[in-house]
Amino acid sequence: MSAIKKPDVANLQTEYNIKQEANSLSAARRKKLLFRRLTLFFLFAFVMGFIMISTLISQSSTLDEKIAEKKKLQVKVASLQEKEKELNDQIVKLQDEDYLAKLARKDLFLSEKGEIIFNIPEEKEEKK
Repeated sequence: MSAIKKPDVANLQTEYNIKQEANSLSAARRKKLLFRRLTLFFLFAFVMGFIMISTLISQSSTLDEKIAEKKKLQVKVASLQEKEKELNDQIVKLQDEDYLAKLARKDLFLSEKGEIIFNIPEEKEEKK
């Protein structure tokens, strides 16, 4: 069993053969260029997609952080508004002379003429 030998046949260089070879070379070249262009296009599309997705994820996490910070600040603002309301009430009370006199008697042990203040200590609930 010997290998089949192809006889050496010379190709005729006819005009038709030359055109066919040129067409096949041209088609192969076009196919190769098309493959390169498609490869570059898909590579570019992949890189742009990766950049867009990473940016989207980054912005999403930043947005979540900002929302959490906003909630904390809203709670803080609410507590500060409550404190401001209490302080405004205190200012109104301190502008009343009767309240100031009562406060002076209680905290500073001040008295009016002819008035005697007795300081009674509070009893301790725990006895040792």
